[in-house]
Amino acid sequence: MDSRALSSAASDLAVDIVISNYDYGRYLAEAIESALAQTHPCVRVIVVDDGSRDQSRQILRAYEDRVEVVLKENGGQASALNAGFERCRGDIVMPLDADDLMKPDAASRVAAAFAASPDLVKVQHRMDVIDSDGRPTGQMKPAPHLPMPQGDVRQAELSFPFDMAWMSTSGNAFRLEALRRILPIPEESYRICADWYLVHLGALLGPVLSLEEIDGSYRIHGENNYEPQAPRVDLVFVRENIRLARATTTGLERLSDGLGLERPDPILSLADLANRIVSLRLDPAGHPIPTDTRSGLVRAAVTAARRRFDAALPMKAMFAGWFVAMALAPRRLAESLAELFLFPQRRPSLNRLLTRIRTSRAAG
Repeated sequence: MDSRALSSAASDLAVDIVISNYDYGRYLAEAIESALAQTHPCVRVIVVDDGSRDQSRQILRAYEDRVEVVLKENGGQASALNAGFERCRGDIVMPLDADDLMKPDAASRVAAAFAASPDLVKVQHRMDVIDSDGRPTGQMKPAPHLPMPQGDVRQAELSFPFDMAWMSTSGNAFRLEALRRILPIPEESYRICADWYLVHLGALLGPVLSLEEIDGSYRIHGENNYEPQAPRVDLVFVRENIRLARATTTGLERLSDGLGLERPDPILSLADLANRIVSLRLDPAGHPIPTDTRSGLVRAAVTAARRRFDAALPMKAMFAGWFVAMALAPRRLAESLAELFLFPQRRPSLNRLLTRIRTSRAAG
């Protein structure tokens, strides 16, 4: 397909932007305006308000002639997204959290990617990080040293799903026909973080593409439902990740079995195992998995590291060493080790080393 035909095919793809909102009235209008400002010629905006108690519904009245407004009782993020997806009629759907923003060319770039590769089921893009007033913080999601998934990633998704650099809700676009194969999102399991279900199960449906361009802004404002506000260990956040990993693993097992895909048993990820050993070490009485032990988690981590076919041997050794240290270190040191693992911004020198290791492996 030549460039003119490709451009025409991309322009013909209809994009539905689904904005989910709950008590983010302070940011809602800005999110809607960013969706309405898309340069792509065929965009429809759907805004689902999930029972907000703030001024959100008053704000939405000003947009009723330009967007489709869906008002519902509070049911959580999965419930809101399901309500929005049910109303989609286009070729591509782009979810957007009401506290985030889209760059003007986001839909055009996504449509071009889908038009160029008809078998693609998902496109994701990087996002810059802004504060509550929209000022850039200088950070990026995912962190620059992390490579993003490309192509057929089904084997990686079933081998180490939570170690992959998947984007949060607003950094994704899906081919709607493919997405309907895994809808609706289970609403009880994903009252928050419904993107876990979408990005992980969606990766089993076909090839994915990650764009290096920054096509959105992720807002950290102090009232995020999920994002930690500072690079310090928060066991509530850690244990929410553990819960989400367990729910998503169950979904991956069911879908992969239904698709006839081979998978390891059990599915293991270093990120999940890290959350579990951090939880166990720092507050064993509140740890949510009673069968976990230090030694058992270390053994599982060694197995998980071996499965990381994307990682060089030195990186696997570093992972294993961290788990051993976490199992044996005094509590205060274990807390410092946890912060180094969970927060990349705390370890810039190590990030550069990891990038060199990954780059040298790729070159080899």
